[in-house]
Amino acid sequence: MSDELATGDNAPLSNLGARPPFYRDATVVKWLSQVVGLVLVLLGLFFLSSQAQNNLAERDIATGYDFLGTALGSDLGSGIDTNPATSGRALWAGMVNTIRLAIAGIVLATILGVLVGVGRLSRNWIVNRTSSIFVETLRNIPLLVQIILIFVVIASLPRVTIDQGPIHGWLHVSNKGVSIPRVTIGDGFYQWIIFVIVGAALGWSVLRRQERRHDLTGQQTYPWLSFTAVVAAFAAVGWFAHPALGWVGAIFDAIASGIDALTPGIVQAAISLLAVAAAVQWIRRFLAGRRTPAGLTRLTDDDWFRIIFAGVGAVLVIVFVTIVWPGLASWVINSGRDLFGVIADKYGDGRTASPITAFRPDIEQLGNFPNYGPAGLNLIQALAAVYFGVVLYTAAFIAEVVRGGILAVPKGQSEAAGALGLRRTTMLRRVILPQAFRVILPPLGNQYLNLTKNTSLAIAIGYSDVVQVGQTVYNQTGKTLEVVSIWMLFYLACSLTISVVVNFFNVRMRIVER
Repeated sequence: MSDELATGDNAPLSNLGARPPFYRDATVVKWLSQVVGLVLVLLGLFFLSSQAQNNLAERDIATGYDFLGTALGSDLGSGIDTNPATSGRALWAGMVNTIRLAIAGIVLATILGVLVGVGRLSRNWIVNRTSSIFVETLRNIPLLVQIILIFVVIASLPRVTIDQGPIHGWLHVSNKGVSIPRVTIGDGFYQWIIFVIVGAALGWSVLRRQERRHDLTGQQTYPWLSFTAVVAAFAAVGWFAHPALGWVGAIFDAIASGIDALTPGIVQAAISLLAVAAAVQWIRRFLAGRRTPAGLTRLTDDDWFRIIFAGVGAVLVIVFVTIVWPGLASWVINSGRDLFGVIADKYGDGRTASPITAFRPDIEQLGNFPNYGPAGLNLIQALAAVYFGVVLYTAAFIAEVVRGGILAVPKGQSEAAGALGLRRTTMLRRVILPQAFRVILPPLGNQYLNLTKNTSLAIAIGYSDVVQVGQTVYNQTGKTLEVVSIWMLFYLACSLTISVVVNFFNVRMRIVER
């Protein structure tokens, strides 16, 4: 018998462990295909941008973002600045309106969605049927139709009167929208929040200590109650002692002056060093994850590609800040100086008022007709329509996500909780929902993204969100491409922020196996 046994394809056994050719290595092909795809995308974007630039130049159409500093020439319906001096200020006011609408909508849609989702699983026939009708009706009606319907319903309500109700002085509802009590920060808020932050840091250490004590002894230590008590105590003390922290503004003034003294070269060097340090730290942690008690395991080709890409990423950052966009360093200096200067102003002299103030809604009559006064939180007709529209629509989808997450929890968990004699509410709060949220969070993040992007439908009823304001801007300036690019970057930033927040909690809640 020959000492070389042949396999089915006449290949010797000694060649079975040999590395495949370069062009057939799965790891190499995977990484090369990704690199080639990235290069092709970048080249495609460069080609399209060059063609667009050439076409605009042939038609003598100027491009650029200089229009952000020109006067807008029109007022906004609502926002932090209803009479903006420039187009840039108007777009910023529209962004703030969109962000406020998205954050408030996410909070209310989550609460309502969880309640309706749990209600769909209720044993009470009325609660179950009502929740089902809510979900099946709102999910199957287009959001734009719902927004317009709510807008028309609000417009058909009675006009504002001096004794407007239904709860005069607390809740006013009319064809002008809704007015409710308004809670706002006072002059002493920023000094007071320092006490709250310190209390939260100490409370967190107390919470961890109480949790360790519970794990060691099995005693009921109430960690979250202890955390809340510490934060509340510091907040109560800070409510009266916050004027003593007015000197903190000098620290931020010094930081702003220090940033202003920097040169672009120093900032470029600092960013480059940070990029290199981040790459080195990532590589060290990556190698530490591949280390066993016997030493470092053998790195695969895929591992080497990851390490190489970490180093290449640092090099690309250096090239970007020094060659591609050298003005980034000046922008960082100016923005950092302005940011800390604004923070320093918040701790200025004379800010000794209450940290938080509240105002009840009022009605005033300056001319022939009464109207909502500035004291309350006024949801004008358009704002109320788009707000309640996106909240109700998104809550219907969140309810289904919650229902699916609860049903994904093994039935044995609820049976075991019932065998221990836990009430249904306690079972839901302590056993079912904590496990269900591991399943709920990823699709819940998608619903948050949808809600944020759906706020752009406010343009249909004239609410001054970033899309409606941008339309006004490009109608007056003709800078359509520039405004659209601002829209894209704004919604991209919102989407990435929501994704990062949701993924943070998703990682914290995942099951960690030994």
